[in-house]
Amino acid sequence: MAPVVDRLKTEYEGKVEFRLLNADTDPDAASLGARFAVQYVPTFVLLDSDGTQRDMIVGEVSEDDLRAALDALR
Repeated sequence: MAPVVDRLKTEYEGKVEFRLLNADTDPDAASLGARFAVQYVPTFVLLDSDGTQRDMIVGEVSEDDLRAALDALR
C-alpha cells in the first residue's frame, strides 16, 4: 500500500492532508485508533475539512478506489 499512498500524497498535495501512523511506533496511534475504532491495518479514515469522518476503508484498496474516496470528499 505504501507506493499507492505515496503516489496519491504527491497527486493531492495542497488539497488533502495525509497523516500516516505506524501502529507499532507512533505514540498517537493507540489514541487515534481508539477514537476511530480502528481494528485492522491498513485502515484509511477519511475526514472532511471540518474533521468529520466521511468514510473508512479497511484493508487493502486499489489506487482507483482510494482516489475515488478522496475525490468524494470535495
